Amino acid sequence: MSLKHDSLRLRIVTYNVHKCRGIDGRTHPARIATVLERLKPDVVALQEVIGTGPRGRGQEEEISDRLGMASMLAPARALRGHPYGNALLSRLPVKHHGGYDLSQDGFEPRLLQRVDISLQGHRVHIYNVHLGTSRKERTHQARKLIDYLSDPTARGPKILLGDFNEWRKGPATNLLNETFQSLDLFPFLRWRRTYPGILPIFHIDHIFYQGQVEIVKVTVPRTLSTFVASDHMPILVELQIATRPSSPG
Repeated sequence: MSLKHDSLRLRIVTYNVHKCRGIDGRTHPARIATVLERLKPDVVALQEVIGTGPRGRGQEEEISDRLGMASMLAPARALRGHPYGNALLSRLPVKHHGGYDLSQDGFEPRLLQRVDISLQGHRVHIYNVHLGTSRKERTHQARKLIDYLSDPTARGPKILLGDFNEWRKGPATNLLNETFQSLDLFPFLRWRRTYPGILPIFHIDHIFYQGQVEIVKVTVPRTLSTFVASDHMPILVELQIATRPSSPG
């Protein structure tokens, strides 16, 4: 599919920041901000973020301030008195922010974050997720995901990204592939693993999309700072989004 005419570009990153704790044991939000600054994103989906609490301000606030972006935290639970979960940063106007519960009894609480942005007046729906580590848990979460993503009031392109905890095809990725397109890293990257940071051997950070969307470029920066800053690598995707429906034929 080619979207050369009447289309807009969007640079979006997904990044599990591991509470901003690097493999050197240092908790350093500024280092995460430096990694992101070099990628020049329009939107950033973060997972494993600690918000404002008794030990200080939120990590998403510190990172977004350094980048000059707006930040929205979607906590799934409390961690040592702080809200903890996903966060989305945006340079673009935000039209809606909400969350959907994905929690399963007996497992760590999980949340799907939704942020609608305005891309030169065109609404794009961004979904930020961090699924569970148990296959049984993800099976239930995948069904909930499909229900939430099928909301008929959410018109326009949809981008779902985050940490799916599936390095092989599993219940979530299989179910999502029925209604969404998934980012195939093979045409873009020679080395397609993003976890763990210092020696990535698994690909568990995924991106799905629906609507008039085309993947233009994918980058997984492999520098010393990205290897050390978190136990995941960031993925930058440059998208081209059509602003009007394709012509018949």
